[in-house]
Parts: sequence; C-alpha cells; structure tokens
Amino acid sequence: MEIGSDHFRQVMGRFATGVSVVTTMADGKPAGITVNALSSVSLDPPLVMVALDRRRFITPLVRVGGRYAVNVLGEGQQAMSDCFAHAAVKPGREDFCGAAWAPGPTGLPLLDGAIATLECTIVETFSVGDHDLFIGRVDAMDAAGDDPRSLGPLLYFRRRYLRVEQGVQAPVKGKPEA
Repeated sequence: MEIGSDHFRQVMGRFATGVSVVTTMADGKPAGITVNALSSVSLDPPLVMVALDRRRFITPLVRVGGRYAVNVLGEGQQAMSDCFAHAAVKPGREDFCGAAWAPGPTGLPLLDGAIATLECTIVETFSVGDHDLFIGRVDAMDAAGDDPRSLGPLLYFRRRYLRVEQGVQAPVKGKPEA
C-alpha cells in the first residue's frame, strides 16, 4: 500500500506539537526556521533532537556549523512562527522576521519572548528519508519566568495554532498503559 505525502501529513497533523524556531549563525549572520519535529533524547547527558528537511537552506548551515539553538515559542508568537516557516529566514536577511534576538551564552541567536531556549552542539547526525536528524548536547538553556500568564506554549494541531487554557482541567478516561 502506497502512503501519499499529503495523506501522511494529514494523519500526522492529528498529533499536537509545540512550535519552535531553530536558529544558527552563518558568516556572522542569524538564520532560522520553524520546526515541530523536536524531542528530548537523554537526560544524562542532556540531548535534544531536531529533524530538518534536507531541502531547506538551513540544514547544511547547521550541519557545517555544528551548532543550533531551539527557541520554544509562546502562544503570542504565531506571526513569528509563520514568518520563519514561510520566509525561510536565510543569513543576511536584514529583518530576521522582525524578531528581536540576542546572542546566547554560546553565541547562538536566541529569540526574545521565547518561553524556553536550548543551545546545542551536534554530537550525532542521521540521514533518514528526506530529513537529517541532529542530536545536540545541550550546552546552555533557559526558561521563561514563573508568571503563569507568560508561560503558555504555542501549539500546532491539524494545521492550526492552538493555545492551552490556563486553569482548565479535563478529565482523562481510563488508565494510562504501563
């Protein structure tokens, strides 16, 4: 049975994800792209995986540079997500999607307003299908303050942005499987 890419994208769209922008530096200029294929891999040592489409401009920049930053977006950053997704912000683009940023402790571009940031050095790379998987050791990280109003994540589900309603608890039926 052949699996079409459009149908596969539709089915995978049923999996809610957070939204992040992966950034790097190339020739002294910031570059970034929106991703939702992100996962923690290990606690000891702390490792994070991002999957980048090999056809995107940023993939060779990350591979050659050996480092990337993950900027976890908050619920008010939909426009930023869209810009980095559609504009494919290449090095040298002066406006960097209008995003304010500053170099993090390792020099990678960190976006103002991100609810969490992780700066990583690549320790493993795997080419799988049309993507490269970059496993990065976390060298520096930070999370937004404890104000619950500012901590809402930007979520993506069925090709739409969603937000978490603070204080809303929904009952979960059944027991989690062991």
